[in-house]
Amino acid sequence: MGKIAYLFPGQGAQKPGMGKDFYENSEASRRVFDQAGGLLGLDMRELCFEENERLNQTEFTQAAMVTTSLAMMAEIDRRREAGHPIPEPDVAAGLSLGEYCALAAAGAMEPMDAVVLVRKRGIFMEEAVPAGEGAMAAVLSMKAEDVSRVIASIPEVWIANYNCPGQLVISGRKEAVSEASMALRAAGARRVLPLNVSGPFHSPLLKGAGDKLSGQLAPVRLSDPRIPYVTNVTAGYVRETGPIKEYLREQVSSPVKWQQSVEAMAADGVDTFVEIGPGKTLTSFVKKIVKGAVLVNVETWEDLGKLERLSKPENGESI
Repeated sequence: MGKIAYLFPGQGAQKPGMGKDFYENSEASRRVFDQAGGLLGLDMRELCFEENERLNQTEFTQAAMVTTSLAMMAEIDRRREAGHPIPEPDVAAGLSLGEYCALAAAGAMEPMDAVVLVRKRGIFMEEAVPAGEGAMAAVLSMKAEDVSRVIASIPEVWIANYNCPGQLVISGRKEAVSEASMALRAAGARRVLPLNVSGPFHSPLLKGAGDKLSGQLAPVRLSDPRIPYVTNVTAGYVRETGPIKEYLREQVSSPVKWQQSVEAMAADGVDTFVEIGPGKTLTSFVKKIVKGAVLVNVETWEDLGKLERLSKPENGESI
């Protein structure tokens, strides 16, 4: 087995009940949920475990997602420290807000600092563009260079996510995204699907949100990562604290280079990818980016056993 990467999902993977079994079975996980709720003044159990409208509202979603993934990580770390045969990761990465979990997993940021920051981040992103003025859409079965060529002549629409081969996301003003969607279909995109989001995320229209976030980042104490993490902004490895806050500011309005990030990890010898958090979105992306990778998804209490079977995986196995 080569190197192992821990991956953390972003907005869109949230669902009622996420992390509930960890809360019920793990003191370490329960502590994360309770501490996060106390710091934010939110009932995290209600937000994450029960059906409610707030879970899909950006200002709440981001804190809920990060809290859930970090609660799962807390139990994974506890088990490793207790002697369970769970291998240490060699690198960490997260999609959009998942990058904060990657920073915590890498030891660069305190978990509760991550929770507080993404709560602010969600609020700033919600406020950046008035509701109804922005939009995003997924573009399927079209190469990135072709998407770029088609939208180049349409003002105020940009590529927001490079998810995996054949799947990108565009973002911008609502009318511009609608025009771009029609143009992309006419140019050969198999499908262009509007996304149920509240704003034009990861576009230059969110620059003001990133600038506000920078003010919140300023007093936060960071440490040099114990393991490298991969930033969405450049898809490069980060091993020192120096550029982290600037990357987090830029990340709000820059495209998410997820495919490039996974390719960088694979080039570094990573062949095992462990997604920690709700859903299997990142696992599905990696499967399309790295042929033959060992894929592990941890989103339920029972899934923890998969981590102890990593020493003898079959090539290309989804454990």
